[in-house]
Amino acid sequence: METKKRLVMSFKTELGKKVSISVDEPREDISQGEIKNAMQTIVDKKVFSDNGDDLIACIDARVVETNTQEFDLA
Repeated sequence: METKKRLVMSFKTELGKKVSISVDEPREDISQGEIKNAMQTIVDKKVFSDNGDDLIACIDARVVETNTQEFDLA
């Protein structure tokens, strides 16, 4: 079984849409403060936009863990 983790950060755009950015395999010891600071920097520096729609606010962040079990059907 394979386990993968993703940090999913959600933002609000100027037009009110919710946009998420994912980072694969975040550090195990990443803190809430580090995530909040990184997200605020993304907003402040206008690092990303969604088709010209700038990110204007941080909504939430979460670490998502996915377990994948493959079956050999041959």
